[in-house]
Amino acid sequence: MSIFDVFDRISKNSPAPNGKIEYIIAGLGNPGMEYDGSRHNAGFYTIDKLAGQLGADINRLRFKGKTADVSIDGVRCLLLKPTTYMNNSGESIVQALDFYKLDTQHLIVIYDDISLDPGRLRIRMKGSHGGHNGVRSIVELTGREDFPRIKMGVGKKPHPDYDLAKWVLGKFSKEDAQKLSEAAENACECVKLLVAGKSAEAMNRYNS
Repeated sequence: MSIFDVFDRISKNSPAPNGKIEYIIAGLGNPGMEYDGSRHNAGFYTIDKLAGQLGADINRLRFKGKTADVSIDGVRCLLLKPTTYMNNSGESIVQALDFYKLDTQHLIVIYDDISLDPGRLRIRMKGSHGGHNGVRSIVELTGREDFPRIKMGVGKKPHPDYDLAKWVLGKFSKEDAQKLSEAAENACECVKLLVAGKSAEAMNRYNS
């Protein structure tokens, strides 16, 4: 390893800035190897990619989830992957919000959406849960719908009678996995814009 590699490693793993956590960025999914690569774990996948970009290991167990304390353009943020399983995602998120005394407008949630084609994104600053059980849990436990969210397209069921749970817990095709990877890169850029207060720019650039 060269001296440049050493300095690169130090810089990538440098401590988060001092001061208050200003945003919680939560990606939704299910813990466990059996769910890796599933459509329902698009939020987890994006948080992992964002952590990688920031040189962070998202492995500290707090708030019923895996966390990382990071800096996004000088703004201190908590990355969070709830390990409560999807339907109870709100339990983890409410604990983190309460601990840092943050309102829901400083929560960014990333999750899968079957109404969007794979690779598509939709950014909204508020709205109902739309039938998504993870978001439903957050809405019910916070009593609020005014949190920014990034919806990751995972595609519609093959036909109306196809079991929804089987579909969202199923794996991406190779082609769709590549589309998700590209969408996750864009979602990471969306997060950075939202943290910087540039929600209109995020929606104009990335909304499908």
